[in-house]
Amino acid sequence: MDDLITQATSGDERRRGPSVAVLPVGSFEQHGDHLPLTTDTAIACLIARRIADDHGLFLLPPITLSCSHEHAAVPGTVSISATTLYAVVNDVWSSLRASGVPGLLIVNGHGGNYVLAHVAQETNVQGPRIALFPAHEDRVRAREEAGLESSADDDMHGGEFEVSLLLHGAPHLVREGIDQDDHSAPARTHLLTLGMTAYTPNGIIGQPSLATAAKGKALLDSLSASARAHLALLGS
Repeated sequence: MDDLITQATSGDERRRGPSVAVLPVGSFEQHGDHLPLTTDTAIACLIARRIADDHGLFLLPPITLSCSHEHAAVPGTVSISATTLYAVVNDVWSSLRASGVPGLLIVNGHGGNYVLAHVAQETNVQGPRIALFPAHEDRVRAREEAGLESSADDDMHGGEFEVSLLLHGAPHLVREGIDQDDHSAPARTHLLTLGMTAYTPNGIIGQPSLATAAKGKALLDSLSASARAHLALLGS
């Protein structure tokens, strides 16, 4: 993970003088037997670093524990409350604003972090300050441009999208055997009530066997391009 986290000094940031910071938010949750518990954090860092590098932004270290309660029954998963995540992100933004960086792009790597949308909604009442990325439309565009074969509905957890990004940006995190882990669970009506174990025996919902490094690169290319519209609203 060291190569995914910023190595910048205060002098680097003084010279850069960014108006927007990029905050990766991941999770520490099960992704089956062949992907690490840090999968969502690694993906958020990959996307955040690419955006920061492409657009000259202040890259922050990741938030590595978040709201993974739907995975609680599986060994290794650790969560914090939505209240805690809300407070941490608010504190980060307040600190950035005090130091002269008024904008924050949150790169969310875990779909269960619903509270991040509320942080953005509330903060932006007085004008654009925080953007939550990627939006649904950004993901749809990225999947199309990268030629992903699975659908967004089916590719929920540890599938083609996530594994492709890791194969491109952090292949050492993908263990042998992931291509045997495909599992389909298109109907997940009671996920928030029953949790993930009610819908998958191996922790995966998706088709990791379809993942390639080339698709991962194309996903990153598309997401970085899509970030421009969000950054423009934040004044960057």
